[in-house]
Amino acid sequence: LADKAYDSNALRETIASMGAKVVIPSNRSRKTIIPHDELAYMYRNRIERCFNRMKHFRRLSTRYDRRTIHFKGVIHLVAAMLWLR
Repeated sequence: LADKAYDSNALRETIASMGAKVVIPSNRSRKTIIPHDELAYMYRNRIERCFNRMKHFRRLSTRYDRRTIHFKGVIHLVAAMLWLR
């Protein structure tokens, strides 16, 4: 899963050689449009927007918590706060 900015033949071949499915929408300048899975791309965008909203919380973005368990707790708290909006 990637953005239009990563639409290159070399990257597509690298991903395909790993045995993964390529879900990259074609760039406007591409002569032949390569189809992609619209539903998978829609879910990728939704997850990316969630992470961007989480970055608005300063404690999470600067990672004040040194221990993993405390940082994980803050992630759960922020996710719940975003979900309740």
